[in-house]
Amino acid sequence: MSIQLIEENGGKLLVVQVSGTLVKADYQQFVPEFERLVSQHGTLRLLFDMTDFHGWELSAAWEDFKFGIDHFADIERLAMVGDRQWQHGMAIFCKPFTNAMVRYFDHADADEAWSWLSET
Repeated sequence: MSIQLIEENGGKLLVVQVSGTLVKADYQQFVPEFERLVSQHGTLRLLFDMTDFHGWELSAAWEDFKFGIDHFADIERLAMVGDRQWQHGMAIFCKPFTNAMVRYFDHADADEAWSWLSET
């Protein structure tokens, strides 16, 4: 499993690339970096790239839930990019758990996701 964080647009846009299966330790890397960026920039825009993503171990799913509760208002826009039907469903499922505008994009439409996140 891997989470790769890439700051764009002066740190206001965070690209989160996940692959494989998320484990609890992945959140120990991701959360402090996310919180550092929020303290510097306020709300963030996220591109969550789920190419080759297979899901979560149970302990990681709990960490993901806690992250959503703790950072309910820290994400302005969330573009979820994937290539599987369950990933599209995940984008719909997470909407009640965030203040962010959430949109799903098929992997082939990743450029459209970037455009949407870059809008003012």
